[in-house]
Amino acid sequence: MKRSLVLTAAFCLLLLLATAGFPLPAMGDQDAGTTVVVGKIEGVVGIALESHLEEVMEAAKENNAAILVLVMDTPGGLSSSMKGVIQQIEGAPFPVAVWVSPSGSRAASAGAFIVQASHIAAMAPGTNMGAAHPVVASGGDIPDEDMKTKVLSDFAAQIRALAEQRGRNPEAAEAMVTESVSYTSTEALNAGVIDLVAADLDEIVAWSKGKKFMIGGQETVIDTSGYRVVEIEMSPRLRALQFISRPDVAYLLLVAGVFAIVFEVLSPGGFVLGVSGGMLVLFGAYGLRMIPFNWAGIVFLLAGVAVMILDLAVGGVGILSLLGAGAVIVGGLILFRAPGGELLNMSYSLMTGAVIIITGFFMLAAWAVWRSLSNRPVSGSEGLAGSEVLLITDLSPRGSVMCRGEIWKALSADGSIMESGSAGVVERVEGLTLVVKNRKPEEPAVNYNGTVSR
Repeated sequence: MKRSLVLTAAFCLLLLLATAGFPLPAMGDQDAGTTVVVGKIEGVVGIALESHLEEVMEAAKENNAAILVLVMDTPGGLSSSMKGVIQQIEGAPFPVAVWVSPSGSRAASAGAFIVQASHIAAMAPGTNMGAAHPVVASGGDIPDEDMKTKVLSDFAAQIRALAEQRGRNPEAAEAMVTESVSYTSTEALNAGVIDLVAADLDEIVAWSKGKKFMIGGQETVIDTSGYRVVEIEMSPRLRALQFISRPDVAYLLLVAGVFAIVFEVLSPGGFVLGVSGGMLVLFGAYGLRMIPFNWAGIVFLLAGVAVMILDLAVGGVGILSLLGAGAVIVGGLILFRAPGGELLNMSYSLMTGAVIIITGFFMLAAWAVWRSLSNRPVSGSEGLAGSEVLLITDLSPRGSVMCRGEIWKALSADGSIMESGSAGVVERVEGLTLVVKNRKPEEPAVNYNGTVSR
């Protein structure tokens, strides 16, 4: 019990640390020359990354940054968050450079739009950008043809507008949406959808020096003479939120939490499973709140769990459990097919495999728990009922008996006298007194080791 309390307290402490705010890095002396602020856009474009960019923008303003460089590596993300990031870039009081780096990084899907929205678009050698065709969260095409046409036209027009605004090739940019074209850094430069290929930050700063950009309706000349670099890292709070807001992680947390709560109901007596399950459900629900989802997926999840429990209760042959497991998996497949996630890519193979493993473990463990509940109790007052006793004194109607190697006070069940040395059977337990009846020759009795004697 003490160990469980310590573990729970430690878990709550880690939760508070993960959700607490963390201050931005110290900015130093703002009069020490031109400042170049560097932030990172890594992982899925979602609410957490959008919030991180707000912090980076605020830090850049406090430092009177001459330029903000966003180092990008993203597989894409939510169209709603992508638009939020683009609006922040367009409203920035300084030029924003998006640099796809380091080598091996990519600006896929939503990332391609963000690159086109930047004042300076750069890619490191060995990187790629594109594949911005809108899809549903499962990675498939939008099933409704009319909706597909509308969404495709909207995104194509948006990326064309961004490219035209920054003086880049709108046709080559549109191809990333309509034809799912991907460009290497060299191909992107030749196609006119980026401004330069840069191996390091110095190349971006050198290229941008003296360039003119329209900022807030006014022409601004970048001066990066004697610049210093201020790097802004994503806070632990946002890193935690970014992790749990991944669609596959959010659903797995929800599934694991529901199963843990069901285990607590099936085998009460502790609180670790119940509390842990409740926390996992909260984490999963919070993650779902940060991404567009379909309520039908939640219904499938709950219905699948209910069907598996029903199969255990009625002693089925497993057919219902298989159907329930299928419903849990289908719930995950349709959960994120909702407006707003058109550019969201996720690992459905990972999520499906993990759900199958968790569901299989749940079915096996729940079957074991249910089987143990159907067995005869072997401890406590319920476990004493039916046990064989040896009378060491006469019961007239009270006396003493030997049961499972211990001497107990006993009471004759019908009030009759039972002679010392005879055998009896415990009918029930009243407090610390065994109510004993005569054992009939054909009546089995439970020995101390759990075997039945006749």
